[in-house]
Amino acid sequence: MAPHFNPSIFLLRLSLITTAMCFAVSQPFIGINYGQVANNLPPPEASAKLLKSTTVGKVRLYGADPAIIKALANSGVEIVIGATNEIIPSLASDPESATQWVNANVLPYYPASNITLIAVGNEVMSSGNKGLISQLLLAMQNVQNALDSVSLGGKIKVSMVHSMAVLTHSDPPSAGSFDPGLMDTLQQLLVFHKDNESPFMVNPYPFFAYQSDPRPETLAFCLFQPNSGRVDKGSGKVYKNMFDAQVDAVHAALSGMGFEDIEIVVAETGWPSRGDSNEVGASVENARAYNGNLIAHLRSLAGTPLMPGKSVDTFIFALYDEDLKPGPASERAFGLFKTDLTMAYDVGLDKSSSSQNPPTCPKTPVTPAPKTATQWCIPKVEVIDAQLQANIDFICGSQVVDCGPIQPGGACYEPDTVASHAAFAMNLYYQKVGRNPWNCDFSQTAVLTSQNPSYNACVYPGGST
Repeated sequence: MAPHFNPSIFLLRLSLITTAMCFAVSQPFIGINYGQVANNLPPPEASAKLLKSTTVGKVRLYGADPAIIKALANSGVEIVIGATNEIIPSLASDPESATQWVNANVLPYYPASNITLIAVGNEVMSSGNKGLISQLLLAMQNVQNALDSVSLGGKIKVSMVHSMAVLTHSDPPSAGSFDPGLMDTLQQLLVFHKDNESPFMVNPYPFFAYQSDPRPETLAFCLFQPNSGRVDKGSGKVYKNMFDAQVDAVHAALSGMGFEDIEIVVAETGWPSRGDSNEVGASVENARAYNGNLIAHLRSLAGTPLMPGKSVDTFIFALYDEDLKPGPASERAFGLFKTDLTMAYDVGLDKSSSSQNPPTCPKTPVTPAPKTATQWCIPKVEVIDAQLQANIDFICGSQVVDCGPIQPGGACYEPDTVASHAAFAMNLYYQKVGRNPWNCDFSQTAVLTSQNPSYNACVYPGGST
């Protein structure tokens, strides 16, 4: 049986989602990382044009490449630029160095190029470099002061990016806590964040969590696929995916230090499309599932169990594969797009996607594109009730769709069987989140059909892809 559903909450969320889809040029909570450790990248102007064709609202650079910053001028895309680890010592030791850096990397381009944040360093706190760690706060303060001196302090934020290694405990999420050896420095950094209203930026990667626990149930949990969920015994919250669990662990760690109001930004997350033979789970199918389901989760505006009702700003790694990155093969296989500007695989970011243009949205008339036949998503006949019930719990607990029709008295309540209720819920979810093949997977328990499963007063929504 599906859990109780609150129609008013659903309608509020649906109106917010519809408004975002119809009127936003891009979706501000979806960002992408633009790495450049490659020798085959397209020109910045081509990449800027590509980005403008998507619903990506933010781009993070690891440095401050002037060609890319200029190419993104007047695009509406928010830009995060980086002061690399190598220049932290000079930024920290000399305020004039920070002033010169801002003068060279911000002032010539702002505001035409919408720079909104400067990330000072990348994963410094978990680097083990005590000298660099000790200089991080001073470097950030000097950059902040340089921005303040040209009246940009309230418009461009200053932060730094952390790996999940700054936490010593993350399971259960409510027990999230920072490394005691980093607490003194973190305390000072968090005071800086609070005083300047800048976000705490972190890189959660469920892919690496799966690497350390490669069970099928862990994969489903990491890929936002139907699963039995994990109960946090400390908070009583039920987690349906690893992403939310990792983000909430960071929130709990911040709360434990008295900084629960500091905004969290996911600076990197992603899944590789290939890897070495010992890198379990690295595949196109899993990369498509993770990134596609993550984007659907963000668009639902459900938030996390500890931070409901708002999507965390999230930068997906990465725009392109980077063929010169060292390390295992997976490091060179995170790109959503190929360097010829075509999709590596479709996760629903294209503005022209049918999922981004509901019929109720005002649109300029265009010549209709050819469409495939109407399809519905239904359970495979051999799937057992326990698996189907897990699908129902996942779908109806996601707050993405209205499960009211399979509640007592609903048009699709009869026949009162798990299989019947699952069929309706699975199809409704598929139709709502984008009608992509991976939205009708449900851990390989579903199949698409061209036969309309509607009966009596129970109408199954359908659509062309």
